[in-house]
Amino acid sequence: MTRGFRLFAVVMVLAACAQQTAGAPSGPDGDKIVLTGDQKADWAQIVALENEAKALVQTDGCSSAWDCRTAPVGSRACGGPRYYLVYCSRTTDSTALFRKLDAVAAAEREFNSRYQIVSTCEFRLPPKVALSGSSCQAH
Repeated sequence: MTRGFRLFAVVMVLAACAQQTAGAPSGPDGDKIVLTGDQKADWAQIVALENEAKALVQTDGCSSAWDCRTAPVGSRACGGPRYYLVYCSRTTDSTALFRKLDAVAAAEREFNSRYQIVSTCEFRLPPKVALSGSSCQAH
């Protein structure tokens, strides 16, 4: 490997790990988390918001695998979601779900920045989905 290529690779990894943060995280529907400076309490707020998003997910009610979808959850310190939720697009209010998940990601980006959280920089792909009966599942 040439020195120039190694330098380029290092720059690309650092660029991938750059964080974007701005002010208090807020979702489009008014979900707002105010970080308190207590890392444990702040993470609990994010988990509570994430649980609200999970409560919106419906996996049943689809008649085709084409109706099964995934939604990214959170924002790892190096970018990208922590994991994906599987849901049925026919029975889940996708707009409300993505608004809530956007608020979770914004809050987690702010959390990661404030507490200097680090993570690996691999890219996580959404799982493949399948229909089992009328229920969407990760495959």
